[in-house]
Amino acid sequence: MTTALIYLVVMMLVAAVVFLLASVVFGRGEELPALPPGASPTRLPSAGVTGEDVRSLRFQLVLRGYKMSEVDWVLRRLGTELEDLRTEVDELRERLATSEAEQK
Repeated sequence: MTTALIYLVVMMLVAAVVFLLASVVFGRGEELPALPPGASPTRLPSAGVTGEDVRSLRFQLVLRGYKMSEVDWVLRRLGTELEDLRTEVDELRERLATSEAEQK
């Protein structure tokens, strides 16, 4: 009985050493260093969001995926930006149609 217990303790110690060694050597598999708690890598300019801004977005990872509040914030911002752009396009089309009608 004690022999089995000794084997179990030794096996647990070896597993712990292998785990610690592997985590030191290989790290956590991240390309970027971990963020401090509560920090957010999510950044967008205050106006004029470009495709490159959207492609470079990074969200904070939490237990079950991305931090939902950050994703919701980005979606609201992008929705507002799209609405503003469509409003501007509609106004420009209206002005174009008005100026074409005046020229005729």
